[in-house]
Amino acid sequence: MSRILLAFLLMAALVSCGRNYSAPRDLDNACSITDERPKYLRAMQATERKWGVPVPVQMAIIYQESKFIGNNRTPMKYVLGIIPMGRQSSAYGYAQALDGTWEEYQKEEGGRSSKRDKIQHATDFMGWYMTQTTKETGVPVTDAKNQYLAYHEGRAGYKRGSHNSKAWLLRVSDEVQARAINYDIQLRSCGKR
Repeated sequence: MSRILLAFLLMAALVSCGRNYSAPRDLDNACSITDERPKYLRAMQATERKWGVPVPVQMAIIYQESKFIGNNRTPMKYVLGIIPMGRQSSAYGYAQALDGTWEEYQKEEGGRSSKRDKIQHATDFMGWYMTQTTKETGVPVTDAKNQYLAYHEGRAGYKRGSHNSKAWLLRVSDEVQARAINYDIQLRSCGKR
């Protein structure tokens, strides 16, 4: 009987160590997000120190990409509405990094043990990517709108202006900019900036 109890306790301990991939409760309030998930703020502050990307810019882009859901994936594609044909892309995690871009990051900066579903790795990736964007395009890391456009379209697509023919994407990038400004105001009001 004691072996069964020990096995049950061991399983309960393992289950309790699992990651929490759910989104924070109030995604419109930066103070609430960072109160509920202090490790998010620590990770973003470390990225800001290392790469210069402001915390509100990181938060606004993570909100847009994954709604702070660590294991977020793109939707499935279906043929005839019922036959699954795989995902729309390989984007995964908080930053919705594509497989190839993530592998490039791992080789250059993050190391093989980096995981897209760990907030500290995802924010470091974003800092690395946005710094590269600044070098290639001149878009400052403080410009949430254009950094998001380059993030979404890729730097080559951004330089070609592929975003200019996508009214929906331009609207979304305006929303990202507005959210970054709002998050900044909120973080200042609660003393976290």
